[in-house]
Amino acid sequence: MTVRTDDPEARFSAGSTFATEVPRDRRVNAAPAHATPPAGVAYQVPGKLTLESLRWHQGKIIAQFEGVHDRNIAEALRGVMLQIDSAEIPAPTDPDEFNDHQLAGLAVVDLDGVELGRVDRIDHAPSSDLIVLKKAAGGTALIPFVSAMVPTVDLAAGRIVVDLPEGLLDL
Repeated sequence: MTVRTDDPEARFSAGSTFATEVPRDRRVNAAPAHATPPAGVAYQVPGKLTLESLRWHQGKIIAQFEGVHDRNIAEALRGVMLQIDSAEIPAPTDPDEFNDHQLAGLAVVDLDGVELGRVDRIDHAPSSDLIVLKKAAGGTALIPFVSAMVPTVDLAAGRIVVDLPEGLLDL
């Protein structure tokens, strides 16, 4: 399991329940999630999984979920995204840290206050987080979420101020 959280110990504890999101290319009609499917029938990933236990191996989590005691079913879960309700996540204590759901939908404005668009989502890349901007003029753009380009995040005002190099939004 690839971990995409800053606090895996808090997120991945026995009894934690996760909503599942199956990759689009694997969404098919399949056997019910409550039973091992017959040979040749795809396993239907349930809408929720509950963590039974986990262990770390070479920097990745090996997880055991309730009701998943068969290697073939476990293999069917490969690539499934595990998600939690954002209401369950405490706000960061560092004023320069934000949870993704706090940023989604915020207006993105330049230094002159001109609205460039809205935050669609945050992508987590190896080098830095990226603001996925839904541009006011249509289309999307990626903005590195670094202090040089994102000097101000004002949650109360519902906006992010950016100072971008010329042409970045045209890429």
